[in-house]
Amino acid sequence: MLKEDFIKYLRYEKNYSPHTEISYLNDLAQFQEFVESENNELKLEEVDADIIRIWIAQLVEQGLKASSINRKLSTIKSFFLFLQKKEVVGINPARHIKSLKTKHNLPSFVQHSDMVEILSSKSLKETFEEKRNIFLIEILYVTGIRREELIGLKDQDLDLSTNTLIIHGKGDKDRTIPISDNTKHHFLDYLDLRDREIIDRAPYIFVRKNGKRMYPGMVYNIVNRYLSDIKTLSVKSPHVLRHSFATVMLNNGAEISAIKELLGHASLSSTQIYTHVTFKELKKVYYNAHPRA
Repeated sequence: MLKEDFIKYLRYEKNYSPHTEISYLNDLAQFQEFVESENNELKLEEVDADIIRIWIAQLVEQGLKASSINRKLSTIKSFFLFLQKKEVVGINPARHIKSLKTKHNLPSFVQHSDMVEILSSKSLKETFEEKRNIFLIEILYVTGIRREELIGLKDQDLDLSTNTLIIHGKGDKDRTIPISDNTKHHFLDYLDLRDREIIDRAPYIFVRKNGKRMYPGMVYNIVNRYLSDIKTLSVKSPHVLRHSFATVMLNNGAEISAIKELLGHASLSSTQIYTHVTFKELKKVYYNAHPRA
């Protein structure tokens, strides 16, 4: 019963996505399994800080990444905070447990020249699916929106009179993103083809051939396939195109505060990592070009 109420809390009070809900449930199930293995009679609401620390130590010994362990710890903290609000427990036993230190790897991104080559590639058949796939990649690259945000786009979110897209972001936070005249024309071409080819369809901009809404794994596979020829790219996911959007914007003089708003970041610290990416590229150019470098 507590788990069901916890999921409702995540969904309706925290506005977490279904994907996050599943992750939290899995983490909680793993923790409960550990608790029961330590003391079969111990209930979750009776757990103290020592039990949580022992669990974390076990996860470290198992070789889990610090980022994965920190997410699990975040789940436990959220769960006990929920129990506190429900007055099931008096204090949150995880409140003073610190997250593990993690390595901050710089995000991967696609060079603009590679993106130009991908977007200018023409399929021999030029079917609806092939044209949709190329346009889908273009939208991810020129707007920086998340995969879930792209899947959720509806025709009513596109305003061709003002060249803008309304993006429904995390936590029900909407933002407006401008699009260029070139992207607008591509939108018109795609929508015209979609309306001719797919008569009976779900009310979304990007749909499958059967008219149904696209799903996250499908978008991932499409992007992965088109980025597969870039051998220098270690990660080939939709999120890489979001990183690429931010990096090319920063490299071309955009203010970081403006990039923050376009990406829909809650804080500037999430956006500032791209300044490190840009600096890394500047160093590379300097060392390759300057005779005294």
